[in-house]
Amino acid sequence: MKVLIQRVKKASVTIENKLYSEIESGILALVGIEKGDSTEQVEKLAKKIVNLRIFPDENDKMNLSLIDTSGEMLIVSQFTLCGDCKKGTRPSFDKSAPPEVANELYEYFIKEVQSYGIKTGTGVFGAMMEVELINDGPVTFMLEAHNG
Repeated sequence: MKVLIQRVKKASVTIENKLYSEIESGILALVGIEKGDSTEQVEKLAKKIVNLRIFPDENDKMNLSLIDTSGEMLIVSQFTLCGDCKKGTRPSFDKSAPPEVANELYEYFIKEVQSYGIKTGTGVFGAMMEVELINDGPVTFMLEAHNG
């Protein structure tokens, strides 16, 4: 499982020219589910992300978490994070989980984040989406949790 997170001042998802979801200050999380991923990886990364100290304190040091700041999270499925670009010029998506498994774990990730009291927005699994954001910093991290 891979999750690319960006600290944002605001972010939104538009589908078919209609605003679907938006958040204010917080985290945009792009979520890629790989073959072999399970609820264990989802739980580990959800806990890590909501507690990750990437927001500035009164001294402008990254010392506060999403929970500490009462921030929001926009969670968007992003299977291309699982793409392998090592060979040739066309990415291989062999590592991506099948859609039905990926959607189930994506929905589980949303529920896990919400269980920490985080206000969330989402995209729609498998939809063509336009994601707009104002990256704050910029602050961007790639997190991974592997099976085993």
